[in-house]
Amino acid sequence: MKNFEDLGLSPALAKSLVHMKYTKPTPIQARAIPLALDGHDIMGTAQTGTGKTAAFAIPLVEKLLTDPRGSALVLTPTRELGKQIMDIMQQLLGPKSSIKTAFIIGGESMGKQVNQLRARPRLIVGTPGRINDHLERGNMMLHDTHFLVLDETDRMLDMGFTVQLERIFKYMPDKRQTLMFSATLPKNILKMSEKYMHNPQRIAVGETNVVARNIQQDVIRIEQNNKYPALLEQLENRSGSVIVFVKTKHGADRMARNLRRDGVQSDALHGDLRQNKRDRVMQNFRKQTFRVLIATDIAARGLDVPHIEHVVNYDLPQVAEDFIHRMGRTARAGAEGSAISFVSDQDSRKWHAIERLLNPDAANDRGHQNKRRPQNGKKGKPSRHKSSRGNKPHNGKAQNGKSQDGKPHNGKPHNGKPQSDKPRNGKPQNNKQGNKKRFHRNKKKAA
Repeated sequence: MKNFEDLGLSPALAKSLVHMKYTKPTPIQARAIPLALDGHDIMGTAQTGTGKTAAFAIPLVEKLLTDPRGSALVLTPTRELGKQIMDIMQQLLGPKSSIKTAFIIGGESMGKQVNQLRARPRLIVGTPGRINDHLERGNMMLHDTHFLVLDETDRMLDMGFTVQLERIFKYMPDKRQTLMFSATLPKNILKMSEKYMHNPQRIAVGETNVVARNIQQDVIRIEQNNKYPALLEQLENRSGSVIVFVKTKHGADRMARNLRRDGVQSDALHGDLRQNKRDRVMQNFRKQTFRVLIATDIAARGLDVPHIEHVVNYDLPQVAEDFIHRMGRTARAGAEGSAISFVSDQDSRKWHAIERLLNPDAANDRGHQNKRRPQNGKKGKPSRHKSSRGNKPHNGKAQNGKSQDGKPHNGKPHNGKPQSDKPRNGKPQNNKQGNKKRFHRNKKKAA
């Protein structure tokens, strides 16, 4: 398959592809689309930014256009990715298509979605939780849904959607075509494929647990309380759009406010925002109304914003695999990009997990070297590509057994001394309890 014309697609779809400037298929598209058009189940893996969405969207739309019966369901982990998929689907269907669609995600009115479902859509894109809600309430029927797509399947399982997915499968006919796409392929996906897919064709394009070669990576070793000044310096020295990943929703809002205070145009994207607010943030970012997007990992999967030039891992991800998906937000479709990771002492375990994922052999070698007992009670600090350290500890004070948030380490109280059930004199801490025991002893003597 050298071009889309070789597929013999329906005229309406072929016209849409020309309008969308789809000329030469990517490797994953070239391998997956012909198999999907022939009716095979597919398990496809490829690096982010390689065109996986079109690899399942084109055969799905062709199926709807050429077969007047049946419907299709696309399941995705996040609202943002679902919106992006629905936009591509509608472009492929064309502006004059009679095929009705429904977008079923959490955070939007159930009533509005019920109206969409009553119109008997033939294409439904949604998140597992909300789809399952409508199924249990009897608002949705999937008995004639013979085409199923699971996009970013590993992320859905990581988010705890396994139970919802299995419930959804029970509402669908056993005889169906299933396409499963992801950037990684852990064991739980293989187990699910064995249970719910029929002789799937395995397609893997490139290595999965790798960062694209056209991304220049820098790692900066830094104290936690020096991260924000370092971020300001990096933003000042770089041009173009930036996405900064942080750990928490409140952290995203706080950083966006701080950056705006310091003269940097920015906004936050996270799961606590209402859907219309999230849509507005992404629309403004795509239009480059502001330069820096502060996001939690909700934005790490599937978002396709071509003008993102830099990714900053201000906080490392909780799951090592998400590091790869974060990197995939830049250098889309063969463009160049850069990424910076801030690594503090408290990030050591997370960073080692990322290294082990990306390069298991090298990480194991370093692990053996770093097992030597550190001197003076301090942790060993392996060198990295770049280093930026402050002379102060995390909180700017002598730590004395405290963590950054002031809580004790290893069962020690805030004064750094070990906790014990007894005070220094060996007597019980609870004076009432001690008096009670003495009372019983005196009572026995009196008897």
